[in-house]
Amino acid sequence: MNEPREFRQPVAWRGDRPAPARRARRAVLCSLAALGATLLVPRAAIATAASRIEVWKSPTCGCCTGWVEHLQAAGFAVVVHDVGNAAARKRLGMPAQFGSCHTAAVGGYAIEGHVPAPDIVRLLEERPQALGLAVPGMPVGSPGMEMGDQRDPYDVLLVQRDGSSRVWRSVR
Repeated sequence: MNEPREFRQPVAWRGDRPAPARRARRAVLCSLAALGATLLVPRAAIATAASRIEVWKSPTCGCCTGWVEHLQAAGFAVVVHDVGNAAARKRLGMPAQFGSCHTAAVGGYAIEGHVPAPDIVRLLEERPQALGLAVPGMPVGSPGMEMGDQRDPYDVLLVQRDGSSRVWRSVR
């Protein structure tokens, strides 16, 4: 009749390789999977995923709050200090002629004014020798300064440590 038999897994299921070889194979496969996943993530997400940005602004400024929301939507982890920005601008070394209503620090760089998030991402990717980026004044249409379809042309400036600057990107 039918006697109970011991169940045995097929050899391939038990692993036909010694344990160290299986672990090495698993490590290689996991590394390849991680590499593949990295290639699928946009460069901007990689640059901003761990980017903590500190912002100094007035507690009553609506356009500054709009800029902070713009940064958060782009994936930045934003820490806000509602104490004004003059002391932060001075401490970070940003010349007064580039001044605006808020100042930020990210990745060793100073950010002054309504700088678009993609420009900050590019700055963090390229890592130029510079103090940071600035959008002097408060141009209409810049992040946080949206007013319907109105747009003022403006330049995002790369500010050097000696106080000079050059155009990083023109927004038209």
